[in-house]
Amino acid sequence: MTTEPVLATSYLGLPLSGPVIASAGPNTRSVESLLALQEAGAAAVVLPSLFEEDVLAEELRLVDAMEAGDDFAEFTAGPLPTIELPELGADRHLRLLERAKAALDIPVIGSLNATRHGSWERYATMMAAAGADALELNLYTVAADPTESAADVEARQLEVISSVRSSLEVPLAVKLSPFYSSFAQFAGAASRSGADGLVVFNRFYAPDIDLDAMAVAPQLALSASADLRIALRWLGILRAQLPGTGLAATGGVHGWEDVVKALLVGADVACTTAAVIQDGPAAITRMLSGLRDWLAEHDYASVDQLRGSMSAASVPDPSAYERSQYREIVGR
Repeated sequence: MTTEPVLATSYLGLPLSGPVIASAGPNTRSVESLLALQEAGAAAVVLPSLFEEDVLAEELRLVDAMEAGDDFAEFTAGPLPTIELPELGADRHLRLLERAKAALDIPVIGSLNATRHGSWERYATMMAAAGADALELNLYTVAADPTESAADVEARQLEVISSVRSSLEVPLAVKLSPFYSSFAQFAGAASRSGADGLVVFNRFYAPDIDLDAMAVAPQLALSASADLRIALRWLGILRAQLPGTGLAATGGVHGWEDVVKALLVGADVACTTAAVIQDGPAAITRMLSGLRDWLAEHDYASVDQLRGSMSAASVPDPSAYERSQYREIVGR
């Protein structure tokens, strides 16, 4: 009887049932949808990012509402009835974390994007105390200050990683963008600063222009499998350079083929959001089924055996990850 390939693996030191993670998105915002993702085979979930600007705005709105209520109370004959306040600000994220941890059997990863010195550490500590199995720093920022150099931006981000790492006991991943002049250097520096894992890559949603309203408007554009290629390149390069660092592929994981490719170049896990938005949690079930069939067909006993077998250090021509395909395609 043929032994079924083993999908169990690990990421950030966390034991996982498989290599597919449901990353932050609409389907990780409620316990009900998180349970559906777990049932579909997600090995871990990343909760929506706590964005400091949103937290502060929600808390300010609550303060304004309470102050308005105090003014109104001055003209009433008796005390106002007790009302249940909505979960706003950081509390909304922390309560979701607590409920998710109580309901799920798989690791729950918190995500954070702060803006001020000290805020990263404060929110990270709060999320770890709420039960996060690991934390993902979402380094999503637009360097628009002309007085700040690239070196300044990178130094600030590395300081954030180091400071958060020193304040946490749980594993720490860092979600990076591809827009660094020397990405390999920064990835190594991030690892040395305390990142246990790197998530490659963050998708930058650029604004559109609404011609009717004459306004700058956000525009949602879901990823496609072709978007994964830049992550495949860098995962293939980084695997040998950072053997002890967890690597996660994201931004274009839509089918089992994408999961296989991510593992081949060296990713520990593949993270998916858009596929679940489009097809529901069953998209993850199909990814795992296709992966299992492919492993069996190609005589791999496990995903750990497969991992990195086509990284830059493992292929006959490592330049395939650098300039060679550009020359070949343009030169046709």
